[in-house]
Amino acid sequence: MILEGILAVFTVKTILLIFGGTVLGILFGSIPGITVTMGVALFLPITFSMSPVEGLSLLMGLYIGGTSGGLISAILLNIPGTPASVCTCFDGSPMAKNGQAGKALGIGIVFSFLGGVFSLLVLYFISPLVAEVALNFASFEYFSIGVFSLTLVSTMSGKSLVKGLFSALLGFAFTFIGMAPITAFPRFTFGIKELNGGISLLPALIGLFAVAQLFEESEQGVGEKVKPVEYAIKGFGFSMKEFLSQKVNFLRSALIGTGIGILPGLGGAICSVVSYGVAKNQSKTPELFGKGSIEGLVASETSNNASTGGALVPLMTLGIPGDNTTAILLAGFMIHGITPGPLLFENNGVLVYAIFTALLLSNIFMLISEFGGMRLFVKILAVPKHILLPIVLTLCVIGSYGLNNRMFDVWTMLFFGVLGFAMKKFEVPATPLLLGFILGPIIETELRRGLMRSQGSFLPFFTEPISGVILTLTILIVLFSAFRTIRQKRNNQR
Repeated sequence: MILEGILAVFTVKTILLIFGGTVLGILFGSIPGITVTMGVALFLPITFSMSPVEGLSLLMGLYIGGTSGGLISAILLNIPGTPASVCTCFDGSPMAKNGQAGKALGIGIVFSFLGGVFSLLVLYFISPLVAEVALNFASFEYFSIGVFSLTLVSTMSGKSLVKGLFSALLGFAFTFIGMAPITAFPRFTFGIKELNGGISLLPALIGLFAVAQLFEESEQGVGEKVKPVEYAIKGFGFSMKEFLSQKVNFLRSALIGTGIGILPGLGGAICSVVSYGVAKNQSKTPELFGKGSIEGLVASETSNNASTGGALVPLMTLGIPGDNTTAILLAGFMIHGITPGPLLFENNGVLVYAIFTALLLSNIFMLISEFGGMRLFVKILAVPKHILLPIVLTLCVIGSYGLNNRMFDVWTMLFFGVLGFAMKKFEVPATPLLLGFILGPIIETELRRGLMRSQGSFLPFFTEPISGVILTLTILIVLFSAFRTIRQKRNNQR
């Protein structure tokens, strides 16, 4: 099975897709305002005509490239291309201004690669073990896992838990449109035949994460053109002595990045901030942090890339997305008719090991293409947004229309684009809506199946050991989040 998975990736077409996805991901990650989440959402429709291995390999390339690409603009423009690159600005930009841009880029690229490979090894060894335990799950446990996943709302809600819950419930409400699971009874279709099959995930996803972002960028205007700092790289840009001096910092940051990445809902930005803070506390020269410290740059870039493999552990073993981008990847799996979870390892073992191989190749391609294509990426940073944004919007329309070859999906995309833009205006997070939209049918279906097994009794959901523990944990997390929000409000009022 392992060998089959590896060989499934080693075709000319799949390798080109991984390479192309990685390069495009770097572009999406490096251009401020064009996020990796948008990039993955935008390329989902293109994977329709591909096999699951080809399509998911492309998406993994976009994910890895996009996570690393943020370091380019962070170092050369002092603008983080992705939220995970914020801490890279603290020391990368001062190094660039001190004439060490090439060195900063070299350190960032190499430790991004090493962080990504470290987390991939963790994913490879931990995922099968978690999946083996989860194979004992039945409808009660799946329902509990679905409800538990919604507790991610508490970590993806930003400043307000209430707004996050509202967003998740709104996503839930959209899943009630169309035929009910199991009974196929039509609901909330209002006589519109296109709604009989429910709202398609892809146009909604493109609207929420790509079109809404375009509206926001358009509102901000073209803005003043920023000129990147000049740079030159010789070799990797740093000495072997400097590389070896960072081995403890690297290992610590990789462990923090992977560990936090596994925890659902936290993402690369939190990993980067925590690793940076720990590196500063443990450093013998903390006064250099913020002024061009190699330690700070290594901590930030190692941890945010190490979060990629960590975030895929709960996604692939339990079907729980680790961050915003893996929530889109979850949609990518489902669009290809594959449900991530413990059965993924049993029913689609070849695909699982193909994804592991694609991730390894993506990291290698990321290392090669960032060193080799640096001048191209820097030139693209200078492309005006009034040229870039219409091209992206055209791709959004083509992607939505291509789903079923009908204009209804384009209108759906625009509706969710306007909705997503309005949510940004009122600071309501969009990711809980997506989670509610994806998890709604799973929770409803497993609830119905569980009730059919228990002949209408809710008691087994709490008395079954694993299900009971998960539901208890869910209640505790919600109570803790509510308590924390109330305490923060009281502290702010003082």
